[in-house]
Amino acid sequence: QVQLVESGGGWVQAGGSLRLSCAGSGRAFSSYVVGWFRQPPGKERHFVAGIMWSGSTTDYADSVKGRFTISRDNDKRAVYLQMFGLQPEDTAVYYCAAVRTLSGRVRGRESEYDYWGQGTQVTVSS
Repeated sequence: QVQLVESGGGWVQAGGSLRLSCAGSGRAFSSYVVGWFRQPPGKERHFVAGIMWSGSTTDYADSVKGRFTISRDNDKRAVYLQMFGLQPEDTAVYYCAAVRTLSGRVRGRESEYDYWGQGTQVTVSS
């Protein structure tokens, strides 16, 4: 069993930065593939970024490439999402999710992830 807790969300002006954290419980968390998803107001949740358990492989949605960076510190059982150049369209509830394996992938469909956090709100004003 893995429990995930996100933090670091908040309000920021366009062009600003935020760093989200996902804290995972249990030593097994270090062996899980972790993804960040987001759900804008009134829209569906979708993939933002993913990272292999080792940190060796990452993947990003086209909309955030070059602006967001996913990383992890397995000693701290944490995964981070550093966000630069935030825009109003980045406003959403951000969730981290974990799964033991995606068969070599680090981007999965929502249904493929076994564990989810409660989400953290990011609001970007223009």
